[in-house]
Amino acid sequence: MTDGGRTLDGGGALDGDGGLDGDGALDGDGGLDGDGGPATAGGTARDDALRTVEAVWRIESGKLVAVLTRLVGDVGLAEELAQDALVAALEQWPESGVPRNAGAWLTAVAKRRAIDGWRRQERLGDRYAQLAHDLETERGADDPATLAEEAIDDDLLRLVFISCHPVLTKPSRVALTLKLLGGLSTEEIARAFLVPPPTIAQRIVRAKRTLSAARVPFEVPDRSEFPARLGSVLEVIYLIFNEGYSATAGDDWMRPSLCQEALRLGRVLAELTPREPEVHGLVALMEFQASRLGARTTPTGEPVLLQDQDRSRWDRILISRGVDALRRSERLDRGRGPYALQAAIAACHATAPTADATDWEEIVAIYSALSELQPNAVVELNRAVALSMAYGPEAGLDVVDQLVIDGALGSYHLLPTVRADLLFRLGRRAEAKQEFERAAALTGNERERALLLARAEEC
Repeated sequence: MTDGGRTLDGGGALDGDGGLDGDGALDGDGGLDGDGGPATAGGTARDDALRTVEAVWRIESGKLVAVLTRLVGDVGLAEELAQDALVAALEQWPESGVPRNAGAWLTAVAKRRAIDGWRRQERLGDRYAQLAHDLETERGADDPATLAEEAIDDDLLRLVFISCHPVLTKPSRVALTLKLLGGLSTEEIARAFLVPPPTIAQRIVRAKRTLSAARVPFEVPDRSEFPARLGSVLEVIYLIFNEGYSATAGDDWMRPSLCQEALRLGRVLAELTPREPEVHGLVALMEFQASRLGARTTPTGEPVLLQDQDRSRWDRILISRGVDALRRSERLDRGRGPYALQAAIAACHATAPTADATDWEEIVAIYSALSELQPNAVVELNRAVALSMAYGPEAGLDVVDQLVIDGALGSYHLLPTVRADLLFRLGRRAEAKQEFERAAALTGNERERALLLARAEEC
């Protein structure tokens, strides 16, 4: 959205900088208590070891759950075994030290726990007996050196597709992905989305039960299902990024930790699926947008307009990585998909030396291509912003007024925001004031509401 010719770097809608909007915070629905993660404090050797456990867990938990899911055939049981291994690490590593291959150590412990648990059952079913036998006789089952050599990429990719399976609701996919692949505790996920921990815990429990009841296979989808299933994965990762980039509710304009987690997951997925151009396109888009995080707010947390940001504070390393990822996407020569097109728009901003040097005509052209490929009202709204920047506010207002007539974005706060800005630039202050006030009433973010009300006062 714009401010007297300036574009507000607001994430949210496609606001001229190439970013798709997320669909809001996870809604509350009640549930079970959370389970937390390893808490650390202080500066003792034990505290240092506990911090190391937490760091290792964040890196290795997704791989561990993936391997265990393949072995035991149930994602819920796999996570329980992984948590048992985490408890063992918390108990032993502060005394014995961190093993050279921490991931292999955790895997070996989890496997032994699975075998011990099944052998203790009074009535051991045939299926569990066979699983226990397979685990126990697997070559080098308890040897960390052997475990370190096991291929995990396929298992990890399978876990990605299970966590983002369409049989789950969108909020459940987000929560389960952050739990299983991100290694976040229930409390961490709840804090990130401003949702009570019991709600997140319940969502995760329901997701596991749904996967089990639906007998979702632990496998990479076949060729006929792969594009749609991959699209679901990309959607989940970008929903996580968007909630961090432009928080839909609460007092903070951004939650950078969510952006970082989504970017990490995107990079992992790009390594697992190197021949998928849209994966690289999404990574490029997130790299470009993440490069601006340090410049998007004042020291007190107030939003800074895109045109007013100190570009010396943009992360040039992330911009370079974004350029490389976009090139990888284009080199696959399968045409630009929606994420690659949005990344190309973001690249126009990221590579412009100054705000005035931004090639808005090129951005309009890319939005037109995106609109043909993925026609929707949000794309049109942001094409209107680009049109106004390239050709004047009247050109953008014509598109926005048609969107108002169509009614598809009736509850979307950025529609009146953009319309208000265009009216302001045209000198129609009274109308602009009403639109800013309407937009303020629709947003759930306190920082954004304050900004919009301040704009209304300016009118």
